[in-house]
Amino acid sequence: MKLTKKLMIATAMLVTTPMALPTVAAAQEFPMVAGDYSQVSGIFVKDGGAFKYATHLATKWVDVQEFAKSKGWISDYKILINEYPRDGEPTIYLMTTFSRMADAAEGERRNKEYDAYMKSSAEQQIAESGNRAEYRTVQSSMLLREYKVR
Repeated sequence: MKLTKKLMIATAMLVTTPMALPTVAAAQEFPMVAGDYSQVSGIFVKDGGAFKYATHLATKWVDVQEFAKSKGWISDYKILINEYPRDGEPTIYLMTTFSRMADAAEGERRNKEYDAYMKSSAEQQIAESGNRAEYRTVQSSMLLREYKVR
């Protein structure tokens, strides 16, 4: 009888212990916390187009980024040059950092403010972007999110 009672207690402990372990593990915080987003576009600049595209970036692109930064829509932006591109890799990366994604209504409001700032329509802006295909190709686009250790 003593052996049966001990066996029953041991069995109960073996059955309930695995159920308690996930609860303890789940109660621990994830060791990292989500931070800002960075949208990164990989650009291939065609031979002979470096000066023309650099001029566009240094003027119009920076102007747009500064406008977005002044509105609080982005927190930072960078132009990164791939110093040693392998065959097929982008030669330039354009990075824009922001803390949150705009929902549909916010996106529409931003588009209207942007159009007013640029004094041009979406149609005109799309045509201008297409004209840059003469000297550059957008090869890739990524959305990355920074994670920081707690």
